[in-house]
Amino acid sequence: MSSFTLSSSATIPEAEIISLYDSVEWTAYTKDPQLLYQAIKNSSFVISAWNESGNLVGLARAISDDATICYLQDILVRPDFQRTGVGRALLEQVMERYGHVRQSVLITDDEPRQRAFYESMGLTEGADFVSAPVRVFAKFR
Repeated sequence: MSSFTLSSSATIPEAEIISLYDSVEWTAYTKDPQLLYQAIKNSSFVISAWNESGNLVGLARAISDDATICYLQDILVRPDFQRTGVGRALLEQVMERYGHVRQSVLITDDEPRQRAFYESMGLTEGADFVSAPVRVFAKFR
């Protein structure tokens, strides 16, 4: 297992952020680095993972009213650190921080590995809610 440490500081060098987002091919975010950096700084909660060399290997950020809802905006892990516990540690920190809110929401890619990961962490796809199925609506620009 790769070694990493977690930090809850939203102050992360821009080059590290761009490198991480590029590593998972989230280039829509890196087209405007200043906007991405502002989004991270304005997030309600940011947790990052760093390797022994001091490089950013993972990040999760949430937007929340801290009462009823937490929206997990981003969770990403550098490919060479995936399946090492980084993503699990990041998501656990977000879930612990917002354990008191009624709803936790995440929109993600339609990939079987991602679904399995999120379900293993206790999240349920909206259409699978038996007691109250939900629909998710989104508008992307």
